[in-house]
Amino acid sequence: MSASVCALSSCSPSHHLPIAHRSLPKTLTIIPTFISSRRSALISIAILLPSSFLASSSSHASLSDFVQLPASGGVKALDLRIGHGDLPIDGDQIAIHYYGRLAAKQGWRFDSTYDHKDEAGDPVPFVFVLGSGKVISGIEAAVRSMRVGGVRRVIIPPSEGYQNTMQEPIPPNFFDRQRLFTTIFNPTRLANGEGSSLGTLVFDIELVSLNHPQQ
Repeated sequence: MSASVCALSSCSPSHHLPIAHRSLPKTLTIIPTFISSRRSALISIAILLPSSFLASSSSHASLSDFVQLPASGGVKALDLRIGHGDLPIDGDQIAIHYYGRLAAKQGWRFDSTYDHKDEAGDPVPFVFVLGSGKVISGIEAAVRSMRVGGVRRVIIPPSEGYQNTMQEPIPPNFFDRQRLFTTIFNPTRLANGEGSSLGTLVFDIELVSLNHPQQ
């Protein structure tokens, strides 16, 4: 396994993707795919897929398996599990678990809801109101076509990612926030034309629940 794939999958079993570990079959296959940056460097993104998905696929998963979501500004998605029930609409209260990574740091995991625990030690999902504009638009675009119980991996381009340091989800750890934002908004690298790759995000999202507003 290459160093870049190790960086993304964390290599240690205790650091595997919590969503996949908790919600999907335990047997996972890691398949590297690639994004070409402006400098033609290849950034490896480890695709952790359940073996049942691979068995039903005619070929190995790659970026071509991702589908660009309509009216999303370029957000690409790969559904790992289809949910059930209604689609979210603006005004709904949405609860998700996520695992967020930054492509510019070789898949550095900057935040995960499974690291946020309540007093009982249970992971606390991230809750927001769809359409409020408080979260990055790439996440809103991703959940609009998900159903409860669904699991989706999305590649979010910089234009649909963090545009300022106030947008959620914000890593609770100060040093993680600093590292995230100093990378995305690095003035020297932006001036060198690297803005098209610096802010690329990879999120694994599980739609936990949605609540329609009371009429």
